[in-house]
Amino acid sequence: MKKILLLLTSIMLLHAEDSVEKDEQDPYENLNRVVFNISDSLDESFLKPTAKVYRNYTPLFIKDSLTNFFYNLAEIDTVINQLLQGKPKLAAQDSLRFLINSTIGFGGIFDIASRIGFERHDEDFGQTLGVWGVESGAYVFVPFVGPSTIRDLVGIPLSWYVSGTFAIEDNKTKILFSFLDVIETRERLLAAENLIIGDRYDFVKDAFMQSREHEVKDGEVEDEFLSEFEDELFD
Repeated sequence: MKKILLLLTSIMLLHAEDSVEKDEQDPYENLNRVVFNISDSLDESFLKPTAKVYRNYTPLFIKDSLTNFFYNLAEIDTVINQLLQGKPKLAAQDSLRFLINSTIGFGGIFDIASRIGFERHDEDFGQTLGVWGVESGAYVFVPFVGPSTIRDLVGIPLSWYVSGTFAIEDNKTKILFSFLDVIETRERLLAAENLIIGDRYDFVKDAFMQSREHEVKDGEVEDEFLSEFEDELFD
């Protein structure tokens, strides 16, 4: 996967000189649109229908349990990046969240920590780089990843490793959990699709870029769009 990301980044850089007149935020728009359209077609053919079946026929308690399970795995990534961002109190709090949900919550399938007042947070290495002052760089749409930036591409492999199923040794089990993670995430995005207006590519790009700025600055940005729609788009 790292090789694929590096190859895609190299291709993006080769196209930079031909994109001088384009939006500085999206200098690779032509290539991005091609990748977006292919990914969108695959999504319409497989992921979206599968996510709808999952939404319509899976009991709510199972869906909630899967969501809680994958959120709990992500706590590891969050805690590491809170420490890197100089937030030791939040890191301690979310470490306790992980401990509570991993034990009393039976491996994270029950979110006991939220019920007793420990709010969930979400941090990744891309956000950490932003906190450190690294510019986001150009917008890129990556196969099997979706919207991203050059800065976020650097952090994706690390976040995948520490918040994924790396501890599972059996390959079949690892593939199953990875597939469930993808479908569960896609199902949560179904409601947000009702908000898309105008050009689909531009909407996804703008929503992603605004959401990342919102996350890097811990919500300390004034944005009418995010204020109205952040619960639907970014939960």
